[in-house]
This record gives sequence, C-alpha cells and structure tokens, in this order.
Amino acid sequence: MRNILIIDDEEKLRNLLTKIISYEGFKVHQASNCKMALKILEQFGVDVVICDVKLPDGNGVELSKEIKNKYPVVEIILLTAYGNIPDGVQAIKNGAFDYITKGDDNNKIIPLLYRAIEKVELAKRVQHLEKQLGEKYSFEKIIGTSKLIQNAIFLARKVADSDTTVLLTGETGTGKEVFAQAIHQESSRRNKNFVAINCSAFSRDLLESEFFGHQAGAFSGAIKDHKGLFYEANNGTIFLDEIGELALDLQAKLLRVIETGEFFKVGESKATKVNVRIIAATNRDLQKEIESGNFREDLFYRISAFQINLPALHERVIDIEFLANHFIQMYSIKANKKVVGISDDCINALKLHQWKGNIRELRNVMERCVILAESTEITADLLPMEIQRTETLFSKNKPFSTFELASAEKLHIQKVLNHTNGNKTKTAQLLNIALTTLYRKIEDYNL
Repeated sequence: MRNILIIDDEEKLRNLLTKIISYEGFKVHQASNCKMALKILEQFGVDVVICDVKLPDGNGVELSKEIKNKYPVVEIILLTAYGNIPDGVQAIKNGAFDYITKGDDNNKIIPLLYRAIEKVELAKRVQHLEKQLGEKYSFEKIIGTSKLIQNAIFLARKVADSDTTVLLTGETGTGKEVFAQAIHQESSRRNKNFVAINCSAFSRDLLESEFFGHQAGAFSGAIKDHKGLFYEANNGTIFLDEIGELALDLQAKLLRVIETGEFFKVGESKATKVNVRIIAATNRDLQKEIESGNFREDLFYRISAFQINLPALHERVIDIEFLANHFIQMYSIKANKKVVGISDDCINALKLHQWKGNIRELRNVMERCVILAESTEITADLLPMEIQRTETLFSKNKPFSTFELASAEKLHIQKVLNHTNGNKTKTAQLLNIALTTLYRKIEDYNL
C-alpha cells in the first residue's frame, strides 16, 4: 500500500483530503507542521507528500527542498494560496513534482497523485536495477581467496575512485571486463555509462567510426549521423578490450583523446569534447609490441599509468573449487536442476588441468557438466575427455588424503608436467630438483 503524507495546519482540510485519498486505497498520514512531518518521513516509507506552502514553523517550498535532499524518490505536491506563481516556480526548482491552488485541489488532487505515484514507482525500479547492477559488478562478486587475485582486487579498489587510466593485463578469459565493470561501479562515475568495445572485433575503418562517430555522408553507407562510443561514454567509462590490436593511426587519435579530451568525428572538422575515464585491457606483451613497431610507446605510458595483472587460473589453483561450485549453482538455476555438489575426484581432475582458456573455459566446462548431470553431484565422468584423463592419477590402491603433503606434491608435479607437455628435463628445472629425483617421484606416485 502506498503511503501519502498530508502537511497542513488546517485540520479540516487535512481530514477532507485524507477522506478523498483514502477512498483510492492509499494509506494517509497527517502532520500539522514541518517538525511533525519530518518525524513521519523518518518512521514510514512515504511515497508522496502533499504540503501547504505556509506552515506554523516553516515554509513548504523550503521544506520540499529538504525532503528531496533526504528522500530523493519521494514526490511532493505543494498547495499554494491564490495561485501564487513565484511560490510555484520556486517549488519546482526545489524538486517538487507539481503545485495546485487551494480550492481546486478536490478535483485535481487524485489525477495528480496518480501521476506522482507513477514517477515514484519508476524511480524505485531504477534504484533497484542500479542496485542489482552494482551488486553484479562489485568486487564482492569476484571469487577467489588466492593471494594473486586478492592483490589484484586490492589494487583495483585503490584506483577505482579516481580518473586515472588503468591497464588490465593477463591471459584471455581471466576476467578483465569483470574487473573493469567493478572499477566503474566503485567510482564516482557509477551512475553514468559504462561502454565496452573489443578492439579486435572491427576493421580499422569501422573501428574509427565506432570510436568517434561519423557525419552523414562521410563515407559510403553513412546515411545518418552516428555519435560514436566515446560520445556515449561521456562522463562515464569506456573499456577498450584488446587494445594491442589497434592500428597505429588509431593509436595516435586515441592518444589525442587522452591528452586533450577531444576527437573528430569521421567527416567532421569541428572537435567534440568529452570527459571519459579509459580502462584498457590486453593479453599481449605491449613492451614487445613497442619493440616490434606495432604499438606507440607514448600511448603505452599514458594507458599504463596504473597497471593491474590478472593471474591465470593455473596460477590460482586454490580458487578452482570455489569457482566451480559458483558456476554449478548458476547453471543449475538456469537449467532448473538440483545439482548442489561436486565430487573429490572431479575437483582433483579440475585442479590438474592447465585451463588455457582460464575462467571462461572453466565456466563452459561446468555448464556442460550441469547439462549432463543426472544426480545432485558433478562427477569426473561428466568432464570432457581431455580433463578426465587426469582422474587416473588418483586411482592407486591407496589414494592420498587431500590433506597429506604427498598429495599436494603429486598434484604439483603433475601440474608442472602438464605445463611442460611431459618434458621431464624442463619439469625438473622448474621444480628445482634433480632429474633422477623427478623420475623416482614419478614412479612413486604412478604419474
């Protein structure tokens, strides 16, 4: 039930309005002055305030400003005497929804009230969606307890509420866009647009138009003006994924935007000014790209003012079980299945896999497992064959407990063997042990 607050020092008028409004199914509260009104606003979730301009302890026009500052979603309808236009104008400036003249209120109040309620409902839906969006892309939603991922989160939090350009590095699938979204949501730009573009997804000519827009007739097929993504991201954040794929001439134009906040639409001679926070990402080694002449050194230093490396999944094995369970829960809901767990042999096989596709690959594997699952638990036999083969590593007559040191050593040796594609000499070097020791452990652990 919607709550309406009537503020007026005339008791008869308050009672009349209460009767009229109550017939429409609203819950009505009454206050005779500003002090009482503010107490009711604190106690109840009021949606619309109907307030007289002249009150014993204040002015309704000024009160409307105070109410809107404290309760932005609440809408205010002011009652003015004798059609006082200056009061009405100031009321609208202070955030009031509308104002009506006393005496006309009986006929006008209900239609006006319903319009105000519609605006309140819309504002509440927007608030709810913004809250959901903030929760979805918050740092709290990034899963992992490993030192590497926690350090990345720490750095991202530190830089979030600034306008510093951020460069996210790491392998494909490590969650760079998730981090970019979280940085945006933690910044003062959170209520403005977050615009993401993959720089490798467009041809050079099309990418320039996507970046900066174009004038109608600028090129064949340009039948109308196009604003461009930098314009759409004005006062917000733009995420440039795979920035290492940018052509050199586009790199120069991007550098100009960073340095001056200006760009030229394709076919236009007048510069467009924007205020955009840039977050870039790459899976390339940009230092090597600079040495090869494929990336501008001056642009690199501008975009890498604050650099965060996101670890590969094989570097944070401790997080695999948490991530797997998260994806199982997510896809179980989507598939309307009651899959609630994952077997130990399945977890061990997942930990031994190299995950070249990182979190994205793990997510896809878990989705496949949920689809195939016929019980409440994900087991190793549901995994793709390239992951299943690692399960044999745990089929000895007396398997190790997951808490035994030997179990951890066995897992680690197998992980390094996978990393070197079975090259035992290189594996021994990486483990910093003698080759003969490695052969003995391979035999002991039946690797």
